This record gives sequence, C-alpha cells and structure tokens, in this order.
Amino acid sequence: MKPVVSLDFYFTSSIEQVWFALTDSTTLAKWIMDNDFKPVVGHKFQFRTEPTQWWNGIVDCEVLEVDEPHKLSYTWVSGSESTTVTWTLKKAPDGTTHLHLEQTGFKEEGQAINGARYGWEKMLNQLEKVLVEL
Repeated sequence: MKPVVSLDFYFTSSIEQVWFALTDSTTLAKWIMDNDFKPVVGHKFQFRTEPTQWWNGIVDCEVLEVDEPHKLSYTWVSGSESTTVTWTLKKAPDGTTHLHLEQTGFKEEGQAINGARYGWEKMLNQLEKVLVEL
C-alpha cells in the first residue's frame, strides 16, 4: 500500500467560511502560497513561493472535483512527486466544521511524505488564524 497523508482538523468557523478559505485565491495565499486557483474542474493552476536550493518553489495543479461546500480535489505535482490532494468538509451538529485532508499518490515513505505532513500541519495551523479574521 502506498503511503498517504491523512489529517483531521476541527474549526469553530462555519463550513461556508472554511470552504471560502479553501477556494478563494487571495485567502488561500494567506495560508498556503501565492496562486492562481479557481474552483473550476479542469482549471490548471500553480502554487508559487520563493525557490530554495532544493526546490523551484512551484507546485503544478489541476482541479479534479468541486462539490461546494463538501469536497475539493486537485493534483499536486512538485519535483518528482505527482499526488492528489482531497479536502472533505463536514458540518457538525454543534456548528463546527470537520476538515479532512488526504494526499495520495506518493511513491514511497520518505522525505516527500514527511515533508508533506509537516507542511500541511504548519499550513493548517495558519488556516486557523486566517479563519479568525474572516
């Protein structure tokens, strides 16, 4: 079985606010990276940041699924890894939002998947701060 990043987060923000933070390009830039994202199936876009010695700072993506406000999926191609990121949102009875992230398609356990886990945890902590401002 290929390795997967699977993370769960709970936010006091509404499902609509979390969806907005996942799909609004300007808001997305505040917690992931600069981008030209549009929530349209087939739209090709990039996440961009400062390049490093080991990475060009570009993630190539294509939107695969948009089911507002419950599911968003896109490819995530960086370096030699070509993966799929899927966000699933569920509204809890108390009004909070459960956000599940799954990134699949990693070739093997190692630096790429460990870096992805670390990066997503850091970015989702930033998302929590962004949601407070919405």
